[in-house]
Amino acid sequence: MSETLFYGLTIGAILYFFSIGLSITFGTMQIVNFAHGMVYTVGVYFFITFLPVVGKVFPLAMALAIAAVLPIAFLVERFIIRRLYGESLDYAIIATYAVLLIGADLIKWVWGAMPQPVSDPLKITLRLGDFSIPLYRLVVFLSAVALFLGLRAFFKRSVIGRIVVAALEDRAGVRCLGLDVNRYFSIVFLIGSGLAVLGGVLYAPIATAEPYMGFHILLVAFAVVIVGGMGNLTGTFLSAFVLGLVIAITARFWSQAADTMVFAVMALVLLKNSLLALWRRLVGAFVARGDGEERRPRSPRGEGAGKIIRFNSW
Repeated sequence: MSETLFYGLTIGAILYFFSIGLSITFGTMQIVNFAHGMVYTVGVYFFITFLPVVGKVFPLAMALAIAAVLPIAFLVERFIIRRLYGESLDYAIIATYAVLLIGADLIKWVWGAMPQPVSDPLKITLRLGDFSIPLYRLVVFLSAVALFLGLRAFFKRSVIGRIVVAALEDRAGVRCLGLDVNRYFSIVFLIGSGLAVLGGVLYAPIATAEPYMGFHILLVAFAVVIVGGMGNLTGTFLSAFVLGLVIAITARFWSQAADTMVFAVMALVLLKNSLLALWRRLVGAFVARGDGEERRPRSPRGEGAGKIIRFNSW
């Protein structure tokens, strides 16, 4: 059972690498980005291509894969995502899902449709009594924790991170300072894309690479973001590991129901949030009626700012 729990933490780490990009993108741009799955998959195939070229040096092949995908991500953001700012989410879903489909077909055309395995780069197993875990999975888990701490410092201390947070609060005010908000949002988009590639590369030795691998993790990642809260970066971190454990534990006893349990948890969270919202409305209505005061409507700006991203929840 201990090995199952640690496997769940490993899956949670991979989900975090992928989901944090979705959470950041939605938080900054209000865009539901299905193209994230394409970036993830293409990055893995670039990694597989570079790995034998660099003499099986895993970190170097990973860095080259990220460098190769970032120009593609930039083109997607510049010519597709940026045109969707302020538009309905329906347009974003249709456009980015089309990019995901095109990416899968291009992968089959360039690399073929057959799954491609990647070997464990460390090939070391740690044993603690009856408990044994591959060292590689421990590295993946620790990398996710380090990423969380790094992003926390980035958004709180770096100039770019502070500008992005300021733009979330008052985009017009930041523009008045002569700063190009779209430029900084592009940087955030590229960071999220790079993290997706990193997650895909780290997952490749655990699973196998295939053209539609981005579709499956995309659905689970959306569940992670919804459970953690859209734009809530700390919530995304915690929900990724919780749902990773749900997947691992369920798969141990009933493998066919692993994904179903993820969406069952998501449904329970949505139901809980709906019931809490209804309860607060009822309590607010009774309190306002009892005090004899009229409730002031919230300003659209204040309501939107609360929905975008919660950096204060670290």
